[in-house]
This record gives sequence, C-alpha cells and structure tokens, in this order.
Amino acid sequence: MVREMTAVKLDKTDLNILACMQRNAKSTTQEIADMSNVSQSPCWRRINRLEEAGVIKKHVTLLDSRKLGFELIVFATVNLTAQGRSNLEDFEREIQRFPEVVECYTMAGNWDYMLKIVAVGIRQYEVFVREKLLQLDHVGEVHSHIAVTEIKNTTELPLELAE
Repeated sequence: MVREMTAVKLDKTDLNILACMQRNAKSTTQEIADMSNVSQSPCWRRINRLEEAGVIKKHVTLLDSRKLGFELIVFATVNLTAQGRSNLEDFEREIQRFPEVVECYTMAGNWDYMLKIVAVGIRQYEVFVREKLLQLDHVGEVHSHIAVTEIKNTTELPLELAE
C-alpha cells in the first residue's frame, strides 16, 4: 500500500490556527480566532478548508494511559518471513485488528515494522505476543523493547519548522 505524501500550502494564520487547535481541541472557533488575530468567520472557513484538505484528520481527547492502568509500553520490532506485497498487505490489515497496537510503522533498515503496544502489565503483553502477534501467518520474529521511563510524549507537531 503506497501512501501519497503531498504538503499543503499554509500561511502563517493557518499555522497559528493549527497550533491553537493542537494545544487544545476544545477551544471554540472564537477562542482560536482571537489567538490567531482573525475574526471568527474567516477562522471557521480556514478550519473547514484544513479539514477538507486532510490537514486536520480528527479531533480527539488524549487519555493518560497510566491512570487507566496501562503500565507497560513496548516498542516491538517485527520481521516478516517474506516481504512480498501480499504478505505486507496481509500483515498491515491484520495488525489493524489489535487494539493493543496503538502505532505501527514500516521501517527502513533491519526491521520490517515497529509497533507501539500498550498493556496493563508484562503478562498481558506476553499473552498478546503469543496468542495474537505470533499467530499471524507471515511473522518471522518479534523483538520487544520495553519502555522504562517516559521522557517526552507529545502529539504536537513543530509547526514553526513547517514555515
């Protein structure tokens, strides 16, 4: 599955609006307009244009995983037994079914994929690997890298670098 990568042309006002929204998605259009130094109607139109262009994918609430009992974060590297197109597509389709996998990336280098997996604890992770991940047809090997301390975790993109 090849993904198209095209940057959307944004001006400083668009970037200000996006910065406000990614800091607090609950902000009203008026609050965003005030912080971006534009009036409400043009701000609303810009937000709609950014949504239609796919720059704004969705509005979400970020949850504290540890307060919900997810004490374990694992970065698992996965190599497939063979890398044919159908094997890759099968793996990518199957990995979507697992709620434990919160992020999945194809990789350049030694591994085919990197997964970010959350679990309540090590036993739950072990069950996931044994009963789900290793049961997939094309998985050859899995290496687990357990996060010990979270130093930085943000969803905010560095919009000042996009200018």
